[in-house]
Amino acid sequence: MALPSKKLSHADLKEFLDEKVAQFNQPDFIANDPLGIPHQFKNKEDIEIMAFWAAMLAWGQRVTIINKCRELIDLMDGTPFDFIKNHSENDLKQFLNFKHRTFNSTDTLYFIAFFKNHYQKHQSLEAAFITEDNSPEGHLKHFHNYFFSLDNAPERTRKHIATPVRNSSCKRLNMFLRWMVRKDDKGVDFGIWSTLSPSQLICPLDVHVDRVARQLGLIKRKQTDWKTAVELTEKLKSFDPTDPVKYDFALFGLGIESKMV
Repeated sequence: MALPSKKLSHADLKEFLDEKVAQFNQPDFIANDPLGIPHQFKNKEDIEIMAFWAAMLAWGQRVTIINKCRELIDLMDGTPFDFIKNHSENDLKQFLNFKHRTFNSTDTLYFIAFFKNHYQKHQSLEAAFITEDNSPEGHLKHFHNYFFSLDNAPERTRKHIATPVRNSSCKRLNMFLRWMVRKDDKGVDFGIWSTLSPSQLICPLDVHVDRVARQLGLIKRKQTDWKTAVELTEKLKSFDPTDPVKYDFALFGLGIESKMV
């Protein structure tokens, strides 16, 4: 389906986007998306670990991303949380050949070390995002600092964990947070975290969302960065202030649809 050929009123644009949310926020969406990886699990910690990894590896072809996540699951004997808690040093040797684009074994082993350190102290990965600065920017800045707080944190791994400090749009982290925080009855997003609120989320800004949002007049900034992601989210709040990032389904789905036309 093509995008509207003329500028819509605020009310008409909301109606159009709400219809698209309803169309794309469906379980059928999961099968060919990295989000399908954590949906293989029932245990909360398994879901968190594999959702985080799937989001962080989400660049390139979706088939490749999914296959790489499955490879990680196999390397962790099908039980990510149990592996994180109980692995031996010898068990880590099998990860030395793991690679996805520029994400290599050094990054993989640090992710495992981070997870183990975190879950020794906390029951949920949500705690890694909680800070006194209760703003979307504050949450992501805090997480970045916390993630790299281990003594052996490799400098090279920093490029895989975005931060607003570098004015990154933080697409993958915002996508992960959407998966964990958004709550509805559609069965796509998990909604298993309760401290963070859907109203605090920032819309993930990938190439499809960026293109469609600009065509619909939802973005004015020329750059694609953190400020642009915030600008888009503020505009989406005018349609639904309590759950603005539900429109990620509409914008992403429209982007895929219009690309196929």
